[in-house]
Amino acid sequence: MKLKTTGLLTLVSVLGFAANANAGVVMDMYAGATVGAGGLTVMSDGSDTSDSASSYGAMFGIDIPVLRAEVEYNHLSNSDLKMDLAMVNGYLKMPSTVIKPYIGVGVGSVFNGKIENTVDISSAPAYQGMVGVTFDIPAAPIKIDAEGRVLYVPDFVEFYSIESDLLNYDFRIKLRYVF
Repeated sequence: MKLKTTGLLTLVSVLGFAANANAGVVMDMYAGATVGAGGLTVMSDGSDTSDSASSYGAMFGIDIPVLRAEVEYNHLSNSDLKMDLAMVNGYLKMPSTVIKPYIGVGVGSVFNGKIENTVDISSAPAYQGMVGVTFDIPAAPIKIDAEGRVLYVPDFVEFYSIESDLLNYDFRIKLRYVF
């Protein structure tokens, strides 16, 4: 009887101290950078044009135990198109230890862009979906995300009364510094 009681008290004590050690960590603020590569498809009136594309950006966000929210700047470019986007993203994180899978969605707007340095891209809404994993670096305030992303921009340009949609799919690496 004493061995069971002693074991139970030891277990409760260890769990209590472990919970207290993490009790102050409710949210983390972070800033980071991202770089990516993938494909870009412009869809207009039954004709699709595909090409490779690259992207880079910066983000600032807040990370709480199950959710993550961030504001993000993206620059997307290929040989014919260059555009800037501002996005607000939300992520749902799966509970895990060192490797943490997540899914996310984002909404924002194109605020600057050109096609072949002649046609201006006006402001247009943008939507994106993400799936990825976060790698926590032990004993360092750095997190690395590897994610797949799909960006959709409907009616991003109208050229001779032909409206075009943009679909970008890429793989990104994010480096986040936690304050």
